[in-house]
Amino acid sequence: MNKKDLQFLQDLTQAPSPSGFETPAADIMRQRLMASTRDIQTDVLGSVHARLPGRSQGLSVMIAGHLDEVGLMVTYISEEGFISFEPIGGVDAAILPGMRVNVYPTGPDATPGQLLRGVMGRKPIHLIEPDERKAVTKMESLFIDVGLDGKQLKKVVRIGDAITYGVGFEQFGEGFAVARAFDDKIGVWIAVRVLEEVKKAGGALSALIAAGTVQEEIGLRGGITSAYGVNPTIGISAEVGHATDYPDINKRKYGEAVCGKGPLLGRGPNINPVLFERLVAAAEKARAPYQIGPEARATGTDANAIQLSRGGKVAGLISIPLRYMHTPTEVLKLSDLDAAVKILTRFVLDLDENVDFTPR
Repeated sequence: MNKKDLQFLQDLTQAPSPSGFETPAADIMRQRLMASTRDIQTDVLGSVHARLPGRSQGLSVMIAGHLDEVGLMVTYISEEGFISFEPIGGVDAAILPGMRVNVYPTGPDATPGQLLRGVMGRKPIHLIEPDERKAVTKMESLFIDVGLDGKQLKKVVRIGDAITYGVGFEQFGEGFAVARAFDDKIGVWIAVRVLEEVKKAGGALSALIAAGTVQEEIGLRGGITSAYGVNPTIGISAEVGHATDYPDINKRKYGEAVCGKGPLLGRGPNINPVLFERLVAAAEKARAPYQIGPEARATGTDANAIQLSRGGKVAGLISIPLRYMHTPTEVLKLSDLDAAVKILTRFVLDLDENVDFTPR
């Protein structure tokens, strides 16, 4: 991965964008895409759709990654200046105590782009009753301390303001990276990079839409509306999947997914079987590593929304193995991202109008 693409990934992951607050990440996506296409639309929900025309009038592929991340929302500000909150998406209460967070204020005295640094507080272990120590502290017993009194704080922070984990992007080890929001900024990154590579190759028979969907973490909402509104022939969700290459993960139950051995090509009832085989063929032709991701039921990704849109769509799923999902320390291998771009680019370039995706 070159420095420009690495910086794009870092900018996406560090842009604060809990569900419903995706504008900062959407701005970065649109800015990057302007060098490749001027046909960039943003719908009323906030999902971004960038189109690269194809030589065919009827064939189109949408690659969708979701712009949103899990986070928190301000629900109450005490007179003493402590913030109460609710989760946005699947936040694990067990990881919150002692964490540093970022609050993004929109109150009357807030300045554009302002960030308040906060810490997640609770009673110290010395003051917790022995029986209580055995249980995870409930979110309602946690609070955020930003070092301001209530009067000052209420001038800057409004009820409903967004909060994220207070961490950024780092590289470490042999080709690994860690960030708070690889789920699913990497999907957006992949969609944009495939559009760039297809354009560099001179375009394809198929039109290509790079989609950044919104509110996936709270119900696939942007995926539903984008699949319906864009109405592609084929829709592929670019996502993260659970890596199983670290301690205490049962491979017999969850399968094998190893960081660095390529993206997971989803296979199962949510995935069109002809599309799956063509993705495998594209990976082989591109000489890109890949793994098969067994999906025995609904995947919980935008592929669900795509498959069930209108009268049914050709749906696919490509996932990057990810360790520690929905934590501030999501971990992946950067080489898997590049492999996903190679596979999807080859798939789009090899599409022809005669392909029939009807299962036989």
